[in-house]
Amino acid sequence: MSKIVFIDVDGTLVDYEGNLPRSAAEAIGAARRNGHRVYISTGRSKAEVYQNIWDIGLDGMIGGNGSYVEDHGHVVMHQLITKEQTRRIVDWLHDRKLEFYLESNNGLFASENFEKAAEPAMQEYSRRKGKINASKITVRKAFPDMIFGGELYRDDLNKVSYLLRSYQDFLDARKAFPDMENGTWGGAGETALFGDMGVKNITKANAIEHLLKYLGAGIEDTIAFGDAKIDIPMLEYCAVGVAMGSGGSEIKKIADYITDDVDKGGLYKGFEYLGLI
Repeated sequence: MSKIVFIDVDGTLVDYEGNLPRSAAEAIGAARRNGHRVYISTGRSKAEVYQNIWDIGLDGMIGGNGSYVEDHGHVVMHQLITKEQTRRIVDWLHDRKLEFYLESNNGLFASENFEKAAEPAMQEYSRRKGKINASKITVRKAFPDMIFGGELYRDDLNKVSYLLRSYQDFLDARKAFPDMENGTWGGAGETALFGDMGVKNITKANAIEHLLKYLGAGIEDTIAFGDAKIDIPMLEYCAVGVAMGSGGSEIKKIADYITDDVDKGGLYKGFEYLGLI
């Protein structure tokens, strides 16, 4: 029976420097030829899904950690941060002198000093993922299409990410914006590097539910691959949840199966184990 497979991008499909293992592309191509559907399910907005990923051949995507759902070019669901919410967030972050970037399907839009301020955090993020060239990472390398100097009061946003000076910044943001879905990334608790805000009650699991209804498909045919805490709802929701060997301890604890690291053929090995190829 054909399956519907959901794959996180960063740390699952590609490594944290954006390198796509050939074996991962081969696994997806073979699975689709066998009649299975394959979607990426990512925190990235569509503007961050670069052509090398689409070139693999996909049935669609879930973006913005669940705010956007697309099937073969058809937009199934898209829930946006309102322009008024964006204005409040941008003004609050400016007042706090917290640098940030806005994530939309039309691009990534950075605050005035984000490029310089975020470089140490991006290097630390890369170091934590075991990359030997972490000290050479720049913001422009991490986000090659980021727009500097663009309009910040926008009505097309999926998510906002901001640089943390301390964990208290996240706690204060969560208190100031109870109408938003507040989270962190780049580390657990006090070690987090960034905070983020998105549409309330949005998760990858919620997005999968919308897509399954659109497809008329059942949850019993679903498989999810992920590596991070943000992927846990997706793995718990799907019939089978697979954690990458290079993933965090929290997601490994709830996974049905743990495959190899992303850069050691983990996706291909997971597809083989589950009989997709």
